[in-house]
Amino acid sequence: MKKGLVSCLLFIGFLLAGCRQKESEVLIIPQPQLSKVSSGTYRLQQQTTFSSNLPEEENQEFIEYLQASPLALQLETGDLQKSEVKFTIVAPATEKESLESYQLSVTEKGISVSAPSVAGLFYGFQTLLQLAEQGEGDTFVFPLVEIKDSPRFPYRGLHLDVSRHFRTKEFIKKQLDAMARYKLNRFHWHLTDGAGWRLEIKRYPELTEQAAYRPYPNWKAWWKGGRKYCTKDTPGAQGGYYTQEDAKEIVEYARQRHITVIPEIEMPGHSEEVLAVFPQLSCSGKPYVNSEFCIGNEDTFTFLQNVLLEVMEIFPSEYIHVGGDEADMTSWKKCPLCQKKMKEEGLSDVKELQSYLIHRMEKFLNDHNRQLLGWDEILEGGLAPRATVMSWRGEEGGISAAKAGHDVIMTPGGYCYLDAYQDAPTTQPEAIGGYLTLEKVYSYNPVPEVLTKEEAAYIQGVQANVWAEYMPTPEHMEYMIYPRLLAVAEVAWTQPDNKNWERFHRCALKEVKWLQDNGYHPFDLSKEVGERPEAASLVEHLGRMKPVKYTTPYAPQYTAGGDSALVDGYRGGWTYGDKRWQGFLNTDMDVTVDLGKVTDISSIAAEFMQLSGPYVWLPREVIISVSEDGKTFTEQQHLYTDVPTTEDRLVFRTYQWEGKASARYVRYQALSNGIEGGWLFTDEIVIK
Repeated sequence: MKKGLVSCLLFIGFLLAGCRQKESEVLIIPQPQLSKVSSGTYRLQQQTTFSSNLPEEENQEFIEYLQASPLALQLETGDLQKSEVKFTIVAPATEKESLESYQLSVTEKGISVSAPSVAGLFYGFQTLLQLAEQGEGDTFVFPLVEIKDSPRFPYRGLHLDVSRHFRTKEFIKKQLDAMARYKLNRFHWHLTDGAGWRLEIKRYPELTEQAAYRPYPNWKAWWKGGRKYCTKDTPGAQGGYYTQEDAKEIVEYARQRHITVIPEIEMPGHSEEVLAVFPQLSCSGKPYVNSEFCIGNEDTFTFLQNVLLEVMEIFPSEYIHVGGDEADMTSWKKCPLCQKKMKEEGLSDVKELQSYLIHRMEKFLNDHNRQLLGWDEILEGGLAPRATVMSWRGEEGGISAAKAGHDVIMTPGGYCYLDAYQDAPTTQPEAIGGYLTLEKVYSYNPVPEVLTKEEAAYIQGVQANVWAEYMPTPEHMEYMIYPRLLAVAEVAWTQPDNKNWERFHRCALKEVKWLQDNGYHPFDLSKEVGERPEAASLVEHLGRMKPVKYTTPYAPQYTAGGDSALVDGYRGGWTYGDKRWQGFLNTDMDVTVDLGKVTDISSIAAEFMQLSGPYVWLPREVIISVSEDGKTFTEQQHLYTDVPTTEDRLVFRTYQWEGKASARYVRYQALSNGIEGGWLFTDEIVIK
């Protein structure tokens, strides 16, 4: 295959059936900034000629891409005026115009695309491909349209985790093709994590020899079965890694699609696999004990710098992602080397110790003309001077970084984590939890209102994150990615005033069909079930908006609105994170509702959920009691859960008493199962 040749197989059988655009709209994703549709159509024969004024070094790649596309455009070598399709490089209209901008015109005479760079021409061609509808034979039909377009953000990303479940380079290339179609331009490659090391490092071959395979069928079995690694020839070994040549091939494939590959090498946490191979870099000095590097050990920095030197030889990206998230700092507090380092550097706590590592790694990267990118935990203990923050724990980290003058990539879990259920969990394959619909992803605005215009300028873009714990197969991963990635693409490209959910939904239905026809495995949006029925309407009951006394406090992370949450009449949806479920961490739930006067009661009920992945459990026991004076309570019901903690699926259970009683006070106790870090969640105490 010649350099720059697009994968023809992904486009063979190109069909854009259904959902024909109305005369007044353009049905493509992402929606252009300006478009005007006229009546009539233009018909283009396959293998029609095109002309281009691209420089020779860029022209050949572009020619090959156009020839291999469904339109199979052929370069005009004679009279350029004969070309029905023209691609032209033009000077930017203004100094601030994005080099990725383009203008596209389809008239009765032909098609023209102009842009200030080959990237802009490339994106104009992607728009053209989406506009095309199959006509008779080898003819394609286009609406007559004028488009002027440019991206809202320079960073438009997709993150893929290949540590939890390894994916082949062919799979990666396939996703890069889809990214190009939807004008995404950053591929964040999560190459290392506790579940496996996936990149060949020639100085340390043991990393892939001993930590790229696991003797378990999938991540969940590894997580629950001892979390050990093995060599490739071990019976039952699962996993894999990319040679440096593989990685370079993917980098080049991405470059030809105007996508930059950003590698992630985790530090200081999520490093169990490294420390199993090189235990001397941990605080204990023993394998399978620590997850974090020993920051007090200078050999740690030697190792990390040697790894990054090879990484930088493979990946030309400005950014190198160093992780920096979820470090368990317990071992540092007890480690003599770490404590000595803290004393030498005048560090007051272990958060500053992590910051010390991040600062050193940033200087190392800066010295090699690279920039450090990390998850928002790198803010803790003091942010490195030139670091860019990827905000995942909500938007707070991104807001803080922007206010401090640092570039930010927004990727909050509530909108951008594609490992959550995308439809009713009872209809979906197993996921880590949560409920993130296409509509909610589409609703996201990466620029928080609290930022000033000057601060907002530091928001460089947005990224979808795909974590693979519960995605054991390539098909399952694609099912979780698409079509939600399309919503991220439009959030990243299209100005908010040009977004429209109804139009986008029509486009997404069309694109799901395209994805299916081209070998992808998207969620079938046409069969979406939607939100939990219980959450659809207000529940009227005797306890609604009555005073509630909490004997045990709810967790500040999940208040659901505070003291009235359990009697506000609103039921929860499919996820505990929807701000309707109130959470209790490491404690029982014990609340009393004051009805205001002695009242005849026939039913008292509350619903709980269980999802073992995030440690959300049903109560071990439920005790329902009533009282007339608020002092002496009579037990009405004592219930026990019938669901084991080993149950993996999302489960809802209602614990209810029915009978006859007269009372002013209703006490509802839900007892925790005692698992450390465990949650109880309930949405409403319904009293009738």
